[in-house]
Amino acid sequence: MKKPTWVIEKERAKRVAAAETVWLFGLHAVRDALANPLRQKLRLVVTKNALDRLGDVVAQSGLQPEITDPRIFDKAVPIGTDTVHQGTALEVRPLNWGTLEEVCTRPGAGHRPLVVLLDRVTDPHNVGAILRSAEVFGALAVIAPARHAAPETGALAKTASGALERQPYLRVGNLAEAMERLKAMGYHLIGLDGGADHDIGTAVSGAKDRPIGLVLGAEGPGLRDKTRDTCDLLAKIPFAGEFGSLNVSNAAAVALYAASAP
Repeated sequence: MKKPTWVIEKERAKRVAAAETVWLFGLHAVRDALANPLRQKLRLVVTKNALDRLGDVVAQSGLQPEITDPRIFDKAVPIGTDTVHQGTALEVRPLNWGTLEEVCTRPGAGHRPLVVLLDRVTDPHNVGAILRSAEVFGALAVIAPARHAAPETGALAKTASGALERQPYLRVGNLAEAMERLKAMGYHLIGLDGGADHDIGTAVSGAKDRPIGLVLGAEGPGLRDKTRDTCDLLAKIPFAGEFGSLNVSNAAAVALYAASAP
């Protein structure tokens, strides 16, 4: 009996995902990935100087490093000629953090459970910075759609400066559907919008002791209509002048501080 097309496509997607690899680069990102027992590590390419700076973490990882000349490093690994790699690159499998329910029902880090949802934030530097802030303020996860969002890449990992190894970054098939699942877990979803009537402090206070999901859109277009409609409340970050705006990663940091404050 012939398998349905959707079954064949799903099986093909699983095979592609299983074969996917990512090249991480930069001393901080590579060191933290080598030290992460959850990270499947495949190949380490380093210069002699970088190997000395990585210290014992290479030996502890069980990988046999490939030492190369700094002058030909860019040709030894497929990371681009303009990458600031600091003489180190590591090929890995993407991390598997588990399901949305498994990650987002864990206890919060000293405060109510808190997650960040990103709607079409495609710049890996912004997402990397958001992962760093999410780790600092104890968020359980940063959640983004599998498509039209920054994937797990070397540039994202370098900006995250190690946070990618510790801060769950969940990619979901449909963001609005994931938001509904979070609501079913008791989350109060606050969408960040500069034109909202409520400020972020008031919105957080109004959620009382419920878990909070902070929803941020891409700079320019902001939240999509469906994402906006699925939020429980829209809130703004107040600004001193007649007009003000923040980079999405800065807005995430301010909102995370407000949501995690006692």
